Amino acid sequence: MASFVIRIFRQALCALIPLVMLLAGCTMAPKYERPGLPTPNAYDKGAGLFGGPAPFIAWRGFFTDPGTQRLIETALTNNRDLRAAMLNVEKVRAQYRIQRADILPTAAAMGESSNRGLPAGISGLPKRAVVRQHTVSVGATNFELDLFGRIRSLTDAALETYYSTEDDVKTAQITLVAEVAAVYLQMIADKELLDITAATCKNRKGQYELVRNKFTSGVASQLEVSQAKSIMEEARSNVARYATRVGQDENYLALLIGAPLPKDLPDVRKLSRIRMLADIPEGLPSSLLERRPDIQASEHRLKAAYANIGAARANFFPTINLTGGFGAISADASELFEGSTGFWQFLPSVSLPIFDTGRNISRLDVAESERKMAVTEYEKTIQEAFREVADCLVQRQYIGSQMDAERELLKSTTESYNLASARYDVGVDSYLNVLDAQRSLYSAQQSYISTMLLRETNALTLYKALGGGWDIAPGR
Repeated sequence: MASFVIRIFRQALCALIPLVMLLAGCTMAPKYERPGLPTPNAYDKGAGLFGGPAPFIAWRGFFTDPGTQRLIETALTNNRDLRAAMLNVEKVRAQYRIQRADILPTAAAMGESSNRGLPAGISGLPKRAVVRQHTVSVGATNFELDLFGRIRSLTDAALETYYSTEDDVKTAQITLVAEVAAVYLQMIADKELLDITAATCKNRKGQYELVRNKFTSGVASQLEVSQAKSIMEEARSNVARYATRVGQDENYLALLIGAPLPKDLPDVRKLSRIRMLADIPEGLPSSLLERRPDIQASEHRLKAAYANIGAARANFFPTINLTGGFGAISADASELFEGSTGFWQFLPSVSLPIFDTGRNISRLDVAESERKMAVTEYEKTIQEAFREVADCLVQRQYIGSQMDAERELLKSTTESYNLASARYDVGVDSYLNVLDAQRSLYSAQQSYISTMLLRETNALTLYKALGGGWDIAPGR
């Protein structure tokens, strides 16, 4: 029996597959045309970034710090949001396979046995009789001939949707890599600020004790004691604030990497001691913007909208379904596979839409509207990407001069504080000037660290805005 079923199955496939492959190539979807870029052709030349070709730099080449690389590797393995996005790709891929399977006929083996008791006269015999019938067959069940490309268009739409989810995962990966690096940088900056604040607090406590001793000796006033205590308590409050921020940074980083922070992770506490980001090469091509995975995902969704129009158009044309098969039928199960028991059946059906109260027209209108919306979303995605890169380049232009100014400010406020302290110690100046100089120095220290962090995050943001690197190889 098994060999008979296999033989019949092969005959059915050999007859139907060539016809299916011939008819499956046509589609009524409109020809896809990529919309023009709704942005200027080039960035501001003053930024000095875009121009000629540049080599590909993967994230390992971009993030050169070993500790950062380790955190990123852990995050790419354990992050739950990324894992959910990857599982969604698997789901959409399975949905595409389901849709693609409709292009080919579904072959099934069927067996049936019936026993009927018939009264006299109906059976053709003078008395009541029992009629037995055994059937086994292999065939295609309700297979739609895709003459007008409806199934092919739906399959194309499913494929483009699958591609878009793949690109969404790439976007999630790039975002995760950038977020891990950004939080790690922020944690180092907060640790440095915590150390500076703790040192400032210790210094102010010493000054408070000194002023209090002077007050006891009758040299300082009660006002100066109150001022010294106020500025000391202010520093204590800031120590608690930055300690809280460091703890929160560690918690957020642990959430991103999906695991506790490694115990042997280097305890870096100064931004100047970490070389995290590789230098951005000059002369990158502006076409890099089109390689962003979110832009590619948006374009795939646009292509899927085009394919859905083809499916909607095909609904106006006849639908042809085929049901047929080969098999054997016999009243006696033992004679079921005799040569004389073979049979075949072929049951084509045609459905032609005549009046559907405007359903097909409305479906086509919906598909056209979705295509227009997809075009708008695609253009919006490009415009937002262009703005992100342009903002980074504008900031990049001035970050160097800002760093120089902050460095000189820190140098001058340090000198001012030292002079004010020396003048107060010898009784030439009031303690109020010391307080002002100390506050200015502390503010300059904070500002300098923030600017260093800004310089690093600028390159990090540009890495993310350009789609995770400088790959200029042709895409899919």
